[in-house]
Amino acid sequence: MGEGIMRLGFVQVRVTDLEGARKHYVEIMGLQETARTEDAVYLKGWDEYDHHSIVLRKSDRAGLEKMAFKVHTFEDLDKLEKNLQHYGASIKRVSKNENFKVGEGVQFKLPSGHTMELFVDMEYEGKALPQVNPAPWPDGLLGVGAPRIDHLLISAEKPHETIDFLMKALNFHMSEKVVENEKSETPIAAWLFRSYTPHDIAIIPGKDEGLHHFAFWLDEFNDLRKAGDVFSKNDVPVDVGIERHGITRGQTIYYFDPAGNRNEVFTGGYIAYPDMPVVKWTVDQLARGIFYFNHRQEWIEGFTGVTT
Repeated sequence: MGEGIMRLGFVQVRVTDLEGARKHYVEIMGLQETARTEDAVYLKGWDEYDHHSIVLRKSDRAGLEKMAFKVHTFEDLDKLEKNLQHYGASIKRVSKNENFKVGEGVQFKLPSGHTMELFVDMEYEGKALPQVNPAPWPDGLLGVGAPRIDHLLISAEKPHETIDFLMKALNFHMSEKVVENEKSETPIAAWLFRSYTPHDIAIIPGKDEGLHHFAFWLDEFNDLRKAGDVFSKNDVPVDVGIERHGITRGQTIYYFDPAGNRNEVFTGGYIAYPDMPVVKWTVDQLARGIFYFNHRQEWIEGFTGVTT
């Protein structure tokens, strides 16, 4: 795990009302605004040290503009670039500061049409806590007080092609997958990781270039309950929750930002290792895999069908 992709670096999402989105992510989610330009706002959680993990970009529609993963070294970046070309990706070099406060990197498209970037360096901002003798959490957190970004889930018309590409070209590991039946191996959906969480990215069936959600980590279940209170106090549209996933074992609330991008607050789950056996879910048990508490099929179709 000490080489190649390290973790999810940032997601860049389109929002229709930049100020409305900024207020949501700062005042309700408790993120820190690190910079603002004419058409973008840069945000980070209190427990993140890079300059940003979320970029909000003004647009006429919601959705994912791009995702960027942080790589350990420039040597790793060169190796991954060669591997991407070997697997047929068309590479565009990204120069330093082409992404605000981010060093040079590479950009390419997944088979699903999503834009992905890899980078090594981002300007250091520092956590909201000191590095010497820190308290467990900073004073003055607003709303949910989300510490960091955790993962994202995208949709694809042919999920297995994007899953295969991420695993072969970028060395992602699979923690769990959905298959037709117990004897099937071809994934209908999959949860992939490069760090130690059950997923840094997941892929489900749906439209190409679709964003199902991106998620914020919360440290414990009580934080999830508090998030539910905060959403209700602020009339945030909640999609599902509090729920539990069979897949990943995480506990969750799904909700929408003002532009209609689905977000998630997520806690629990397990530590994932590259050598762990892949967990299989058969389609007939998928409802339980997604919502362990309320596994009603009609919920699942509405939930998985709505993307931006």
